[in-house]
Amino acid sequence: MPTLSRYLLILLLALGSTTLQAQNTAPSGAANVPAPSTEQTLDQLGSQLDTVKAGLNDNSGKVSLSDLRNTAMGIQTQASQLAASLAPKMAALQAQLTVLGPAPAKGAPPEAAEVSKQRRKLNKRSADLDAQIKQAQLLSQDASQLTTQIIGMRNDQFQARLASRTATPLSSSFWTGTLHALPDDIARLRRLGHAMLDAWNEAWQPANRQPLLWCLIAAIVLLGAGRWLLERGMLKIAIRRMPDGHLRRSAMATIVALTAVLTTGLAAQLVYVGVNYHGVLDPDLDALAISIVRRVYFAAFVAGLVRALLSVRRPSWRLPALSDIGARQLRWFPWLLGATTLLLGLIERIGRTIGASLPLTVAIRGVIALVISGLIGIALLRLRRARFEMAASGVEPTHRPLWVGLLAAGATLGVVGSWLSVAAGYIALGYFVAVQMLWVGVVVATLYLLIQLVHDVIDTLLSPQGRTGKRLQTTFELAPSTLEQSAIVLTGISRIGLVLLAMATVLAPFGAGPKDLIASAMRTFSSIKLGQLPIEPGSIFTGLLVLAIGWIALRTLKRWLHEQLLPKTTMEQGMQDSLVTLLGYLGGMLVFVLTLAALHVDLKSIAWIVSALSVGIGFGLQAIVQNFISGLILLAERPVKVGDWISLAGVEGDIRRINVRATEIQLWDRSTMIVPNSQLITQNVRNVTLGRAQGRVHFKLPMPLDTDAARAREIILEVLKAHEATLDSTPPFVLMDSVDANCMTFSAYAYTSSPREANTVKSDLLFAVLERLRAEKMRLIRPQEMRVHTLPADAEAGLDAG
Repeated sequence: MPTLSRYLLILLLALGSTTLQAQNTAPSGAANVPAPSTEQTLDQLGSQLDTVKAGLNDNSGKVSLSDLRNTAMGIQTQASQLAASLAPKMAALQAQLTVLGPAPAKGAPPEAAEVSKQRRKLNKRSADLDAQIKQAQLLSQDASQLTTQIIGMRNDQFQARLASRTATPLSSSFWTGTLHALPDDIARLRRLGHAMLDAWNEAWQPANRQPLLWCLIAAIVLLGAGRWLLERGMLKIAIRRMPDGHLRRSAMATIVALTAVLTTGLAAQLVYVGVNYHGVLDPDLDALAISIVRRVYFAAFVAGLVRALLSVRRPSWRLPALSDIGARQLRWFPWLLGATTLLLGLIERIGRTIGASLPLTVAIRGVIALVISGLIGIALLRLRRARFEMAASGVEPTHRPLWVGLLAAGATLGVVGSWLSVAAGYIALGYFVAVQMLWVGVVVATLYLLIQLVHDVIDTLLSPQGRTGKRLQTTFELAPSTLEQSAIVLTGISRIGLVLLAMATVLAPFGAGPKDLIASAMRTFSSIKLGQLPIEPGSIFTGLLVLAIGWIALRTLKRWLHEQLLPKTTMEQGMQDSLVTLLGYLGGMLVFVLTLAALHVDLKSIAWIVSALSVGIGFGLQAIVQNFISGLILLAERPVKVGDWISLAGVEGDIRRINVRATEIQLWDRSTMIVPNSQLITQNVRNVTLGRAQGRVHFKLPMPLDTDAARAREIILEVLKAHEATLDSTPPFVLMDSVDANCMTFSAYAYTSSPREANTVKSDLLFAVLERLRAEKMRLIRPQEMRVHTLPADAEAGLDAG
């Protein structure tokens, strides 16, 4: 640990030098600059907007549309904020004018001079402020329209660049142009090398050498023992401080990824600070150095992230469902992918810095496309080989989720598409596909790690058995189910937020969304109308996309409610099912309405559909609509619900499901009866279990007249009370039902918590009563019998004589 402290001290000294340099270069009088007035701000925004318009008309290609778009969006934001900040001032002036009231009419007594002067002053200020608000709103609107125009221009450039074709690398003409421009590119590269060497020599001068040496030493320490010590130290802290479980595993993976980023990235940052400590780099070299540092950060993040997810040496820390064989097949992939990403990024950035010729730029991008897609293809092949090896050895391959299979299929198509595009001469398209595969893979891997980490953190903090959860229960008097529900809700919200953030990050390098990518294809189709309903490819695609997303979101929400949230509540199972079903109906209607809105369908366009449906409902669909409305009534009023025991027109059983049209009732023989929902509304229904109904057990016992009635009643009561299913709140009782010439009859009554238990409890009680009566030698009355006896002959003779 003393060695670790020494290394950390050196690192802090180096970072402190960076801070001192930033402080020395910061302007000292920035805090004394007065804030501009509203008029000045509006003039500045107008000038910036004119500059953006002039940049759009510049055909030299030196102006970046991305920069112009960001500037226009900034102008729009500032103008909107300015108009919003002036609105309260305008409201205050109007309130003051309201207090003064209107000016006196002609012929009315004049008002005081001070009041009239104050009104004129307020009116002038109100007019000036209103003009400023309108000017700000107009600037915001102009900037918004300009932003839309720039986005359209970027989309056109993006699509044209993807569709551009050069000579295929398999032809000699492709390499002829590259070789022809190669001497000039080599000369530019040499000039850049000389400039970098001069900057290094200047940084190595005695006046600049000490900061450079300190930064280089700190960078070497970070890349050497510093990374190993930092990673081991943080892992030990995680093992000692974090509870054993999923959180420790996800935290360790995060530590491994962040350690690689911090050590490697900070080492590159320290080298840059040491070289440029006294500002020896010119603007071009400084921009190149900053870009290199950023690429080092990204490459280190890629390598650390993949290494953390594979976890070859520690399989128990591995987060994804990946076999040990598959992880070992990819053990060199993190470093290889990180180094390749850094090397190819450096080559491309240096090419842009030296102004490389177009043939060389195209060749570089073709090589990048082939190398990146080739690495991804090799990784896919190795994973497939690992699955084959497991299957050959008799081990069942690890089950992978659906989204992993979709990603693998998309990556396979991307690899094939990238190579075919480069081979066909569409190098820009192949380069775009390869780079986006790498970018999407990094974003998805980061999203997976963050989802696991956030889920484990929330689950640990809000676990009823955890230390924090117990403290929350004690402090706020929360039930354990409340903590579980909160954890599920927070996890769901965090996942949605992370997924949306990942989607925005994936689309960021495109400069446009998927809808923009197909804009050119949409414009090739003319508008088609079906009656008054316009049929547009873009609207159809958007409608299908809305329908698919809505359907997936609705199914996910229903599954989340049914399997996670509602089981943690105190609702009955029938209420949970009814709520999920009703949500499905409402959500389906909402998705349908949103789909119609995406298709730009209005009431006039679907008037003929509504007319046809009305005729169909009047003739053939009346019963279906009646059953559908009855199903909604059943879900809303809940006279019967899932799990109830009902009796309806000779049908008796348990409700298993309430569908759109009919209700499924399971009979005692396990068969299912389908009953239309309208019958449950219009007919008499006996709900045996409604309102937490109790079950009643009743049986009669006939006994001889010479039986001790008091003792018999006592025995029966003891048996009734001794059964665990009979209720004490409603105690059992025994009545003398009748007494006739042959027997006395006892009626026994007991109650259970549910009608479903009545028959079983009755059987148990009868067995127990009969056993007790036999033990007490009390017999039940037997049915009357007729016996025929044959008398002896002398007895018959005596009878005859008598």
